Amino acid sequence: MCRNIKPLFNFDPPATDEEIHDAALQFVRKVSGTTKPSKRNEAAFEHAVSSIAACARELLGSLETSQPARDREEVAAKARARTAARFA
Repeated sequence: MCRNIKPLFNFDPPATDEEIHDAALQFVRKVSGTTKPSKRNEAAFEHAVSSIAACARELLGSLETSQPARDREEVAAKARARTAARFA
């Protein structure tokens, strides 16, 4: 799976529409093999991004967990620490 797609479930505050759209865009780019579609395929590309974003919103809205919500800053700090250790 694409490394740039981050988990969006169970965060406080919840994922924004922009984050969901960005994840959908990354997914469509990965599946299509292109970062920018040709003019001919632009409508299909945008439709796919919109459809996947809508499905992701629906999924995130229907998931349930008994775990407490994770803090975004704490998760980001852990990721930065892993990156620093990996590339140090």
